[in-house]
Amino acid sequence: MRNTLKIFDRITKKLLDDELNNPMAEFVPSEELYERINLRLERSGISEDELEEVLKDLLMKTPRTATNRFFNQLFGGRNDKAVLGDLLSVVLNNSMYTYKAAGPQVGVEKTVIREICNIIGWDKNADGTFAPGGSMTNFMSMILARDHFDKEIRYNGANKSMTVYTSKESHYSIPKNAAFSGIGRNNVRYVPCDKEGKIDPVALEEMIQEDVEKGHAPIMVNLTAGTTVLGAFDPIRSVRETCDRHGMWLHLDGAYCGSVIFSEKYKHLVDGLELVDSFSFNAHKMIGTPLSCSIIVAKNKKHLYNSFSNDANYLYQTDHDEFNLGKTSLQCGRRNDALKFWTLWKSVGSEGLEEIVDHQFFLADVARKYVRLNGDYTLYSYDESISICFNYKGIPARKICTLLYEHSELLVGYGSFDGVEFIRLVTINAQNDEKDILNFFKMLEGFVERHSSLLLEETLEK
Repeated sequence: MRNTLKIFDRITKKLLDDELNNPMAEFVPSEELYERINLRLERSGISEDELEEVLKDLLMKTPRTATNRFFNQLFGGRNDKAVLGDLLSVVLNNSMYTYKAAGPQVGVEKTVIREICNIIGWDKNADGTFAPGGSMTNFMSMILARDHFDKEIRYNGANKSMTVYTSKESHYSIPKNAAFSGIGRNNVRYVPCDKEGKIDPVALEEMIQEDVEKGHAPIMVNLTAGTTVLGAFDPIRSVRETCDRHGMWLHLDGAYCGSVIFSEKYKHLVDGLELVDSFSFNAHKMIGTPLSCSIIVAKNKKHLYNSFSNDANYLYQTDHDEFNLGKTSLQCGRRNDALKFWTLWKSVGSEGLEEIVDHQFFLADVARKYVRLNGDYTLYSYDESISICFNYKGIPARKICTLLYEHSELLVGYGSFDGVEFIRLVTINAQNDEKDILNFFKMLEGFVERHSSLLLEETLEK
Protein backbone atom coordinates (compact mmCIF):
# COMPACT_ATOMS: atom_id res chain seq x y z
CA MET A 1 0.00 0.00 0.00
CA ARG A 2 2.85 2.42 0.81
CA ASN A 3 4.40 1.82 -2.60
CA THR A 4 1.05 2.36 -4.31
CA LEU A 5 0.57 5.63 -2.42
CA LYS A 6 3.92 6.78 -3.83
CA ILE A 7 2.55 6.13 -7.31
CA PHE A 8 -0.53 8.15 -6.37
CA ASP A 9 1.67 10.97 -5.12
CA ARG A 10 3.69 11.10 -8.37
CA ILE A 11 0.59 11.04 -10.58
CA THR A 12 -1.15 13.69 -8.51
CA LYS A 13 1.92 15.93 -8.54
CA LYS A 14 2.12 15.68 -12.33
CA LEU A 15 -1.57 16.53 -12.65
CA LEU A 16 -1.41 19.52 -10.30
CA ASP A 17 1.75 20.86 -11.95
CA ASP A 18 0.23 20.51 -15.40
CA GLU A 19 -3.00 22.22 -14.35
CA LEU A 20 -1.05 25.38 -13.52
CA ASN A 21 0.01 25.78 -17.15
CA ASN A 22 -2.84 23.94 -18.86
CA PRO A 23 -6.14 24.52 -17.05
CA MET A 24 -7.95 22.69 -19.86
CA ALA A 25 -7.23 19.05 -20.70
CA GLU A 26 -6.56 17.96 -24.25
CA PHE A 27 -9.88 17.44 -26.07
CA VAL A 28 -10.48 13.82 -27.04
CA PRO A 29 -13.43 13.34 -29.43
CA SER A 30 -15.65 10.46 -28.30
CA GLU A 31 -15.24 8.71 -31.65
CA GLU A 32 -11.45 8.62 -31.10
CA LEU A 33 -11.49 7.69 -27.41
CA TYR A 34 -10.48 4.02 -27.65
CA GLU A 35 -7.77 4.74 -30.20
CA ARG A 36 -6.22 7.66 -28.30
CA ILE A 37 -6.16 6.13 -24.81
CA ASN A 38 -5.26 2.58 -23.80
CA LEU A 39 -8.41 1.45 -21.98
CA ARG A 40 -8.17 -2.21 -22.97
CA LEU A 41 -8.60 -4.91 -20.33
CA GLU A 42 -6.59 -8.03 -21.10
CA ARG A 43 -5.97 -11.47 -19.65
CA SER A 44 -2.48 -10.61 -18.38
CA GLY A 45 -1.73 -7.69 -16.13
CA ILE A 46 0.97 -5.06 -16.61
CA SER A 47 3.86 -3.85 -14.49
CA GLU A 48 3.55 -1.01 -12.00
CA ASP A 49 5.64 1.25 -14.22
CA GLU A 50 3.39 0.58 -17.20
CA LEU A 51 0.29 1.09 -15.08
CA GLU A 52 1.61 4.41 -13.83
CA GLU A 53 2.19 5.65 -17.38
CA VAL A 54 -1.27 4.53 -18.52
CA LEU A 55 -2.89 6.28 -15.54
CA LYS A 56 -0.92 9.46 -16.20
CA ASP A 57 -2.05 9.49 -19.81
CA LEU A 58 -5.66 8.91 -18.77
CA LEU A 59 -5.61 11.70 -16.20
CA MET A 60 -3.94 14.18 -18.53
CA LYS A 61 -6.80 13.78 -21.02
CA THR A 62 -9.65 13.92 -18.47
CA PRO A 63 -11.67 17.17 -18.14
CA ARG A 64 -10.34 19.34 -15.33
CA THR A 65 -13.18 20.38 -13.06
CA ALA A 66 -11.06 22.11 -10.43
CA THR A 67 -9.39 24.80 -12.56
CA ASN A 68 -10.32 28.41 -13.33
CA ARG A 69 -11.53 27.43 -16.82
CA PHE A 70 -14.32 25.09 -15.67
CA PHE A 71 -17.76 26.73 -15.49
CA ASN A 72 -19.83 23.94 -17.00
CA GLN A 73 -21.54 22.00 -14.21
CA LEU A 74 -22.98 22.95 -10.86
CA PHE A 75 -19.79 21.97 -9.06
CA GLY A 76 -16.13 22.91 -9.38
CA GLY A 77 -12.92 23.66 -7.57
CA ARG A 78 -10.88 21.53 -5.21
CA ASN A 79 -10.87 22.18 -1.47
CA ASP A 80 -7.78 20.55 -0.02
CA LYS A 81 -9.20 19.77 3.44
CA ALA A 82 -12.30 18.17 1.96
CA VAL A 83 -10.09 16.10 -0.36
CA LEU A 84 -8.09 15.01 2.69
CA GLY A 85 -11.25 13.73 4.37
CA ASP A 86 -12.31 11.91 1.22
CA LEU A 87 -8.93 10.20 0.80
CA LEU A 88 -9.01 9.06 4.43
CA SER A 89 -12.49 7.62 4.00
CA VAL A 90 -11.22 5.60 1.02
CA VAL A 91 -8.31 4.22 3.04
CA LEU A 92 -10.58 3.35 5.98
CA ASN A 93 -13.27 1.87 3.67
CA ASN A 94 -15.98 1.77 6.33
CA SER A 95 -19.57 1.06 5.45
CA MET A 96 -21.95 3.37 7.24
CA TYR A 97 -24.93 1.11 7.94
CA THR A 98 -23.93 -0.06 11.45
CA TYR A 99 -21.90 1.20 14.39
CA LYS A 100 -20.15 -2.16 14.46
CA ALA A 101 -18.76 -1.54 10.95
CA ALA A 102 -18.19 2.22 11.13
CA GLY A 103 -17.58 3.03 14.79
CA PRO A 104 -16.74 6.70 15.41
CA GLN A 105 -17.51 7.51 11.77
CA VAL A 106 -21.18 7.15 12.70
CA GLY A 107 -20.62 10.02 15.14
CA VAL A 108 -19.09 12.08 12.32
CA GLU A 109 -22.21 11.68 10.19
CA LYS A 110 -24.61 12.22 13.07
CA THR A 111 -22.78 15.39 14.12
CA VAL A 112 -23.04 16.87 10.62
CA ILE A 113 -26.74 15.98 10.35
CA ARG A 114 -27.54 17.33 13.81
CA GLU A 115 -25.84 20.66 13.13
CA ILE A 116 -27.72 21.05 9.84
CA CYS A 117 -31.01 20.43 11.63
CA ASN A 118 -30.03 23.00 14.26
CA ILE A 119 -29.29 25.59 11.56
CA ILE A 120 -32.73 24.98 10.04
CA GLY A 121 -34.32 25.40 13.46
CA TRP A 122 -35.60 21.86 13.93
CA ASP A 123 -35.68 20.08 17.29
CA LYS A 124 -34.22 16.72 18.34
CA ASN A 125 -36.95 14.83 16.47
CA ALA A 126 -35.30 15.76 13.17
CA ASP A 127 -32.75 13.52 11.49
CA GLY A 128 -31.27 12.74 8.09
CA THR A 129 -28.82 10.73 6.05
CA PHE A 130 -26.30 10.96 3.22
CA ALA A 131 -27.05 9.70 -0.29
CA PRO A 132 -25.19 9.45 -3.63
CA GLY A 133 -26.48 12.57 -5.33
CA GLY A 134 -29.41 14.96 -5.56
CA SER A 135 -31.44 12.62 -7.75
CA MET A 136 -31.36 10.05 -4.96
CA THR A 137 -32.33 12.51 -2.22
CA ASN A 138 -35.22 13.67 -4.39
CA PHE A 139 -36.26 10.05 -4.79
CA MET A 140 -36.12 9.54 -1.04
CA SER A 141 -38.28 12.61 -0.48
CA MET A 142 -40.90 11.20 -2.85
CA ILE A 143 -40.90 7.89 -0.99
CA LEU A 144 -41.35 9.78 2.27
CA ALA A 145 -44.27 11.70 0.78
CA ARG A 146 -45.88 8.55 -0.61
CA ASP A 147 -45.65 6.70 2.70
CA HIS A 148 -46.83 9.74 4.62
CA PHE A 149 -49.93 9.75 2.44
CA ASP A 150 -50.62 6.03 2.96
CA LYS A 151 -48.50 3.91 5.31
CA GLU A 152 -49.89 0.72 3.75
CA ILE A 153 -48.40 1.39 0.31
CA ARG A 154 -45.02 0.03 1.33
CA TYR A 155 -46.70 -3.29 2.14
CA ASN A 156 -49.54 -3.60 -0.35
CA GLY A 157 -48.51 -1.31 -3.20
CA ALA A 158 -50.34 1.71 -4.56
CA ASN A 159 -54.04 1.42 -5.34
CA LYS A 160 -54.94 5.09 -5.83
CA SER A 161 -53.85 7.68 -8.36
CA MET A 162 -51.39 10.02 -6.61
CA THR A 163 -50.10 13.31 -7.99
CA VAL A 164 -46.97 15.35 -7.25
CA TYR A 165 -46.29 18.97 -8.17
CA THR A 166 -43.08 20.67 -9.20
CA SER A 167 -42.10 23.72 -11.22
CA LYS A 168 -41.36 23.56 -14.92
CA GLU A 169 -37.79 24.56 -14.04
CA SER A 170 -37.21 21.79 -11.48
CA HIS A 171 -34.66 19.01 -11.73
CA TYR A 172 -35.05 16.31 -14.36
CA SER A 173 -35.00 13.57 -11.72
CA ILE A 174 -38.56 14.29 -10.59
CA PRO A 175 -40.39 12.35 -13.36
CA LYS A 176 -37.86 9.51 -13.10
CA ASN A 177 -38.48 9.27 -9.38
CA ALA A 178 -42.24 9.26 -9.95
CA ALA A 179 -41.74 6.21 -12.16
CA PHE A 180 -39.54 4.47 -9.59
CA SER A 181 -41.89 5.15 -6.68
CA GLY A 182 -45.01 3.83 -8.40
CA ILE A 183 -46.61 7.26 -8.71
CA GLY A 184 -46.02 7.40 -12.44
CA ARG A 185 -44.48 9.96 -14.77
CA ASN A 186 -47.89 11.01 -16.06
CA ASN A 187 -48.94 12.00 -12.55
CA VAL A 188 -46.27 14.69 -12.24
CA ARG A 189 -47.79 18.15 -12.64
CA TYR A 190 -45.47 20.88 -13.94
CA VAL A 191 -46.45 24.22 -12.44
CA PRO A 192 -45.82 27.43 -14.44
CA CYS A 193 -43.12 29.86 -13.30
CA ASP A 194 -42.79 33.62 -13.16
CA LYS A 195 -40.28 35.59 -15.23
CA GLU A 196 -37.48 34.72 -12.79
CA GLY A 197 -38.15 30.98 -12.92
CA LYS A 198 -39.93 30.73 -9.55
CA ILE A 199 -42.98 28.50 -9.13
CA ASP A 200 -46.38 30.23 -9.32
CA PRO A 201 -48.26 29.48 -6.03
CA VAL A 202 -51.62 30.55 -7.48
CA ALA A 203 -51.32 28.21 -10.45
CA LEU A 204 -50.21 25.46 -8.06
CA GLU A 205 -53.38 25.79 -5.98
CA GLU A 206 -55.57 25.73 -9.08
CA MET A 207 -53.89 22.58 -10.39
CA ILE A 208 -54.30 20.80 -7.06
CA GLN A 209 -57.97 21.72 -6.87
CA GLU A 210 -58.51 20.42 -10.40
CA ASP A 211 -56.87 17.10 -9.57
CA VAL A 212 -58.91 16.69 -6.39
CA GLU A 213 -62.10 17.21 -8.40
CA LYS A 214 -60.95 14.49 -10.82
CA GLY A 215 -60.45 12.00 -7.99
CA HIS A 216 -56.67 12.13 -7.75
CA ALA A 217 -54.80 12.25 -4.45
CA PRO A 218 -52.28 15.13 -4.33
CA ILE A 219 -49.47 13.99 -2.01
CA MET A 220 -46.46 16.25 -2.50
CA VAL A 221 -45.06 19.55 -3.69
CA ASN A 222 -41.39 19.68 -4.67
CA LEU A 223 -39.84 23.14 -4.41
CA THR A 224 -36.40 24.12 -5.65
CA ALA A 225 -33.67 26.24 -4.03
CA GLY A 226 -31.57 27.07 -7.07
CA THR A 227 -33.12 25.88 -10.31
CA THR A 228 -30.61 24.32 -12.68
CA VAL A 229 -30.78 27.07 -15.31
CA LEU A 230 -31.60 30.44 -13.74
CA GLY A 231 -30.76 29.50 -10.15
CA ALA A 232 -34.20 30.59 -8.91
CA PHE A 233 -35.50 30.04 -5.38
CA ASP A 234 -39.14 28.95 -5.06
CA PRO A 235 -41.25 30.62 -2.32
CA ILE A 236 -41.77 28.37 0.71
CA ARG A 237 -44.28 30.04 3.02
CA SER A 238 -47.18 30.43 0.59
CA VAL A 239 -46.73 26.88 -0.69
CA ARG A 240 -46.66 25.56 2.88
CA GLU A 241 -50.15 27.00 3.35
CA THR A 242 -51.33 25.15 0.24
CA CYS A 243 -49.81 21.89 1.46
CA ASP A 244 -51.47 22.29 4.85
CA ARG A 245 -54.87 22.76 3.25
CA HIS A 246 -54.50 19.53 1.32
CA GLY A 247 -52.46 17.43 3.78
CA MET A 248 -49.47 17.28 1.41
CA TRP A 249 -45.77 16.67 1.99
CA LEU A 250 -43.49 19.63 1.20
CA HIS A 251 -39.92 19.00 0.07
CA LEU A 252 -37.28 21.59 -0.78
CA ASP A 253 -34.70 20.40 -3.30
CA GLY A 254 -31.67 22.53 -2.52
CA ALA A 255 -29.18 20.35 -4.38
CA TYR A 256 -27.71 23.36 -6.20
CA CYS A 257 -28.06 26.28 -3.81
CA GLY A 258 -29.46 24.94 -0.55
CA SER A 259 -26.09 25.68 1.06
CA VAL A 260 -27.23 29.29 1.46
CA ILE A 261 -28.33 28.07 4.91
CA PHE A 262 -24.74 28.72 5.99
CA SER A 263 -24.86 32.39 5.00
CA GLU A 264 -26.39 35.13 7.12
CA LYS A 265 -26.50 37.37 4.05
CA TYR A 266 -28.26 34.93 1.71
CA LYS A 267 -30.25 32.52 3.87
CA HIS A 268 -33.31 34.73 3.31
CA LEU A 269 -33.51 33.06 -0.11
CA VAL A 270 -34.88 29.98 1.68
CA ASP A 271 -37.10 31.92 4.08
CA GLY A 272 -39.53 29.50 5.73
CA LEU A 273 -37.20 26.51 5.44
CA GLU A 274 -38.17 25.36 8.92
CA LEU A 275 -41.71 24.77 7.60
CA VAL A 276 -40.85 22.06 5.06
CA ASP A 277 -41.12 18.34 5.80
CA SER A 278 -37.81 17.45 4.14
CA PHE A 279 -34.86 19.33 2.72
CA SER A 280 -31.84 18.25 0.70
CA PHE A 281 -28.66 19.88 -0.54
CA ASN A 282 -25.39 18.84 -2.16
CA ALA A 283 -22.25 19.76 -0.25
CA HIS A 284 -20.31 18.87 -3.42
CA LYS A 285 -21.82 21.92 -5.11
CA MET A 286 -21.70 25.24 -3.25
CA ILE A 287 -19.58 23.92 -0.39
CA GLY A 288 -17.03 22.36 -2.73
CA THR A 289 -16.48 18.91 -1.22
CA PRO A 290 -15.54 16.13 -3.66
CA LEU A 291 -18.34 14.27 -5.41
CA SER A 292 -20.58 13.02 -4.12
CA CYS A 293 -21.85 14.48 -0.87
CA SER A 294 -25.64 14.78 -0.78
CA ILE A 295 -27.70 15.19 2.37
CA ILE A 296 -31.40 14.83 3.09
CA VAL A 297 -32.98 15.78 6.42
CA ALA A 298 -36.54 15.30 7.62
CA LYS A 299 -38.35 17.33 10.26
CA ASN A 300 -39.56 14.15 11.97
CA LYS A 301 -37.22 11.17 11.91
CA LYS A 302 -40.08 8.70 12.31
CA HIS A 303 -40.76 9.10 8.59
CA LEU A 304 -37.20 8.02 7.77
CA TYR A 305 -37.62 4.88 9.87
CA ASN A 306 -41.09 4.16 8.49
CA SER A 307 -39.93 4.33 4.88
CA PHE A 308 -36.40 2.93 4.99
CA SER A 309 -35.98 0.68 8.04
CA ASN A 310 -35.96 -3.07 7.58
CA ASP A 311 -34.83 -5.73 10.06
CA ALA A 312 -31.78 -7.83 9.24
CA ASN A 313 -30.27 -9.94 12.01
CA TYR A 314 -27.07 -10.51 10.05
CA LEU A 315 -26.46 -6.73 10.04
CA TYR A 316 -27.86 -5.13 13.17
CA GLN A 317 -26.14 -7.15 15.87
CA THR A 318 -24.99 -4.46 18.29
CA ASP A 319 -26.09 -1.03 19.55
CA HIS A 320 -29.48 0.59 19.19
CA ASP A 321 -31.14 2.05 16.13
CA GLU A 322 -29.81 5.57 16.68
CA PHE A 323 -26.28 4.36 15.87
CA ASN A 324 -27.24 1.93 13.11
CA LEU A 325 -27.58 4.34 10.21
CA GLY A 326 -28.88 1.70 7.81
CA LYS A 327 -32.23 2.07 9.54
CA THR A 328 -32.76 5.52 8.02
CA SER A 329 -31.07 5.06 4.66
CA LEU A 330 -32.26 3.74 1.33
CA GLN A 331 -28.93 1.94 0.98
CA CYS A 332 -27.33 -0.95 2.81
CA GLY A 333 -23.61 -0.82 2.04
CA ARG A 334 -22.75 2.87 1.87
CA ARG A 335 -19.43 4.71 1.63
CA ASN A 336 -18.50 7.35 4.15
CA ASP A 337 -19.44 10.61 2.44
CA ALA A 338 -19.69 12.51 5.71
CA LEU A 339 -16.00 12.55 6.62
CA LYS A 340 -14.92 14.89 3.79
CA PHE A 341 -17.63 17.41 4.69
CA TRP A 342 -16.89 17.11 8.42
CA THR A 343 -13.13 17.56 7.79
CA LEU A 344 -13.77 20.74 5.82
CA TRP A 345 -16.32 22.06 8.34
CA LYS A 346 -14.01 21.21 11.27
CA SER A 347 -11.07 23.00 9.62
CA VAL A 348 -12.79 26.26 8.60
CA GLY A 349 -15.76 26.38 10.99
CA SER A 350 -19.25 27.57 10.15
CA GLU A 351 -17.78 31.01 9.42
CA GLY A 352 -15.56 29.46 6.77
CA LEU A 353 -18.52 27.75 5.10
CA GLU A 354 -20.31 31.10 5.10
CA GLU A 355 -17.34 32.73 3.37
CA ILE A 356 -17.37 30.02 0.69
CA VAL A 357 -21.04 30.66 -0.07
CA ASP A 358 -20.79 34.44 0.04
CA HIS A 359 -17.76 34.46 -2.26
CA GLN A 360 -19.71 32.67 -4.99
CA PHE A 361 -22.38 35.37 -4.92
CA PHE A 362 -19.63 38.01 -5.06
CA LEU A 363 -18.20 36.36 -8.18
CA ALA A 364 -21.69 36.28 -9.69
CA ASP A 365 -22.04 40.02 -9.04
CA VAL A 366 -18.73 40.59 -10.83
CA ALA A 367 -19.96 38.63 -13.86
CA ARG A 368 -23.37 40.34 -14.00
CA LYS A 369 -21.78 43.77 -13.74
CA TYR A 370 -19.46 42.99 -16.64
CA VAL A 371 -22.34 41.79 -18.81
CA ARG A 372 -24.53 44.77 -17.97
CA LEU A 373 -21.80 47.27 -18.78
CA ASN A 374 -20.93 45.73 -22.14
CA GLY A 375 -23.30 46.41 -25.03
CA ASP A 376 -22.25 43.26 -26.89
CA TYR A 377 -23.91 41.12 -24.19
CA THR A 378 -27.55 40.39 -23.39
CA LEU A 379 -28.36 39.35 -19.81
CA TYR A 380 -31.20 36.91 -19.10
CA SER A 381 -30.73 36.16 -15.39
CA TYR A 382 -31.31 38.21 -12.26
CA ASP A 383 -29.59 39.28 -9.04
CA GLU A 384 -29.01 36.91 -6.08
CA SER A 385 -28.26 33.96 -8.32
CA ILE A 386 -24.94 32.29 -9.03
CA SER A 387 -26.12 31.38 -12.54
CA ILE A 388 -25.30 34.16 -15.00
CA CYS A 389 -27.18 33.62 -18.26
CA PHE A 390 -26.25 35.72 -21.29
CA ASN A 391 -25.60 35.80 -25.01
CA TYR A 392 -22.73 37.49 -26.83
CA LYS A 393 -23.16 39.40 -30.08
CA GLY A 394 -26.23 37.35 -30.96
CA ILE A 395 -24.13 34.26 -31.67
CA PRO A 396 -25.93 30.98 -30.86
CA ALA A 397 -24.92 29.89 -27.37
CA ARG A 398 -24.76 26.23 -28.29
CA LYS A 399 -22.22 26.92 -31.04
CA ILE A 400 -19.96 29.03 -28.84
CA CYS A 401 -19.99 26.53 -25.97
CA THR A 402 -19.28 23.57 -28.25
CA LEU A 403 -16.38 25.23 -30.03
CA LEU A 404 -14.84 26.45 -26.77
CA TYR A 405 -14.92 22.85 -25.55
CA GLU A 406 -13.53 21.31 -28.74
CA HIS A 407 -10.69 23.84 -28.85
CA SER A 408 -9.82 23.23 -25.16
CA GLU A 409 -10.37 26.89 -24.27
CA LEU A 410 -13.19 26.95 -21.71
CA LEU A 411 -15.77 24.54 -20.34
CA VAL A 412 -19.08 26.35 -20.07
CA GLY A 413 -22.60 25.16 -20.78
CA TYR A 414 -25.80 26.56 -22.24
CA GLY A 415 -29.40 26.49 -21.10
CA SER A 416 -32.77 27.86 -22.05
CA PHE A 417 -35.72 29.60 -20.45
CA ASP A 418 -38.95 30.82 -21.96
CA GLY A 419 -37.84 29.77 -25.44
CA VAL A 420 -34.48 31.58 -25.36
CA GLU A 421 -31.18 29.70 -25.40
CA PHE A 422 -28.15 31.30 -23.75
CA ILE A 423 -24.72 30.66 -22.23
CA ARG A 424 -24.95 29.73 -18.54
CA LEU A 425 -21.92 30.71 -16.50
CA VAL A 426 -21.92 29.34 -12.93
CA THR A 427 -19.68 30.90 -10.28
CA ILE A 428 -19.73 27.87 -7.99
CA ASN A 429 -15.95 27.43 -7.76
CA ALA A 430 -15.05 29.33 -4.60
CA GLN A 431 -11.33 28.98 -5.39
CA ASN A 432 -11.80 31.47 -8.23
CA ASP A 433 -11.41 35.20 -7.72
CA GLU A 434 -12.49 38.35 -9.57
CA LYS A 435 -9.68 38.17 -12.14
CA ASP A 436 -10.69 34.61 -13.08
CA ILE A 437 -14.22 35.77 -13.89
CA LEU A 438 -12.99 38.73 -15.92
CA ASN A 439 -10.52 36.45 -17.68
CA PHE A 440 -13.42 34.20 -18.68
CA PHE A 441 -15.00 37.04 -20.62
CA LYS A 442 -11.69 38.11 -22.17
CA MET A 443 -11.08 34.55 -23.36
CA LEU A 444 -14.62 34.29 -24.72
CA GLU A 445 -14.28 37.54 -26.63
CA GLY A 446 -10.84 36.65 -27.95
CA PHE A 447 -12.04 33.24 -29.09
CA VAL A 448 -15.00 34.76 -30.94
CA GLU A 449 -12.69 37.23 -32.66
CA ARG A 450 -10.27 34.48 -33.76
CA HIS A 451 -13.07 32.21 -35.01
CA SER A 452 -15.44 34.88 -36.28
CA SER A 453 -15.91 33.38 -39.74
CA LEU A 454 -17.00 30.00 -38.39
CA LEU A 455 -19.33 31.53 -35.82
CA LEU A 456 -20.76 34.04 -38.33
CA GLU A 457 -21.62 31.18 -40.69
CA GLU A 458 -23.58 29.47 -37.90
CA THR A 459 -25.34 32.72 -36.95
CA LEU A 460 -26.45 33.34 -40.54
CA GLU A 461 -27.83 29.81 -40.73
CA LYS A 462 -29.89 30.49 -37.63
